[in-house]
Amino acid sequence: MPVSSLIPPAIGQLTDLALWEDELASDPATAESALVSRLQRVPDRRAKRGRRHALVVILALTACATLVIGGDSIAAIWQWAARAPQAKLARIGARYDPLTGRYLVPSERTFRRVLTNLDTDALDTVTCEYTTDLARGTVPAPEIPATPGPVEREQRRAAQRSAEHPVPDGLLSAAALDGKALAGARTESGRVFLVGAVDHASGAVLGQTQVPDKRGEGEAARTLLTQLDLPGWVFTLDALHTTTKTARLITGSLNGHYVLILKGNQPLAHAAAQMLLTRTDADFAETTATDDDRAHGRTERRALRTAPADDALFPGASQVFRLRRDTGNLDGEWTSKEIVFGVTSLPPDLAGPAHLNHYERLHWTVENKIHWVRDVTFREDNSQVRTGTAPRALASFRNLAISTIRLAGRANIAHARRDLLRHTDAFNVYGI
Repeated sequence: MPVSSLIPPAIGQLTDLALWEDELASDPATAESALVSRLQRVPDRRAKRGRRHALVVILALTACATLVIGGDSIAAIWQWAARAPQAKLARIGARYDPLTGRYLVPSERTFRRVLTNLDTDALDTVTCEYTTDLARGTVPAPEIPATPGPVEREQRRAAQRSAEHPVPDGLLSAAALDGKALAGARTESGRVFLVGAVDHASGAVLGQTQVPDKRGEGEAARTLLTQLDLPGWVFTLDALHTTTKTARLITGSLNGHYVLILKGNQPLAHAAAQMLLTRTDADFAETTATDDDRAHGRTERRALRTAPADDALFPGASQVFRLRRDTGNLDGEWTSKEIVFGVTSLPPDLAGPAHLNHYERLHWTVENKIHWVRDVTFREDNSQVRTGTAPRALASFRNLAISTIRLAGRANIAHARRDLLRHTDAFNVYGI
């Protein structure tokens, strides 16, 4: 019975490796992935004895698999990685088996064990650093191949909304902060609750941190604000974060500005804003901006008026505002009304009513472009991964995938994921 030789496949694999090494030597910049170089900074918590696969290999494969439709569980991530091209495995430093002449992929058990005991603070730091650099243009923009044919519907709608709601002149860079609980996931200290910061303009996640329960969200948000290091930015937060401590932090050491909502947790400031802003529409004709929208089977009108304020009302305050939202059907009949009051440190020369209306409208970026997508497109709330650091790690990789796809200019995340079914295309997104 003839015995098959291992020499030919080994020679072929070594030839491929030599070609890649020649490419690296001729142009190292093109062969190095900006994401992989950052993932190498995540510390490996595993014991050195018995460690067969480098941590960066597991993280890079997880990042690429999460880009693709269906890569929403650890088992699915491993299945996708198991069919990765040998040349791509070589690029990320996968373990080489000289007996078979092939680069090896970690087992599903290894993926699960590593993701369950991961330094997720470090993972969030490097992945958000990558998306921040991507948004700033210091990292090459990713390219996602589009399906041939007419422009996808959500892409057309996004272009139409941009034309209907132009950005006011002089708008500052802004980020929205909000929290999200991971359904079913728990640690020894309680539920897994994550606070994230999302860029208004691009929808990219700039930072994320974890709190044991929602009661600690305020302190976690202040920690995240300090970590972001974005001087001069505008931060929009909901009423839960309208505290004097947060306001002083943003306007003080962070050298930024806030746009905060006033509700029952700040009764004196809320009552003062209500008194300053409750007069006839004619009294605020010069300080009112109105924005009309018609989409998703309804019409919406957002009217925002402003009045001057100072530190006596709230730390760092320059203006208070009243936002009235009227919604109705497509026949022009208004069916509901909501009025909220807020305060901002932005002076009138930096932010008029049109600017504040725009900031408040884009605050919902964190809910519409991140939380909703993770729940619906990535089915995060249905995930059976509930122990250790795995729930947060997968949420971090989902943030990375969503941010990368949006910064590639795609509006429909699910549609873009289907365009990345080929392994080579998914690896190419991260320059691998």
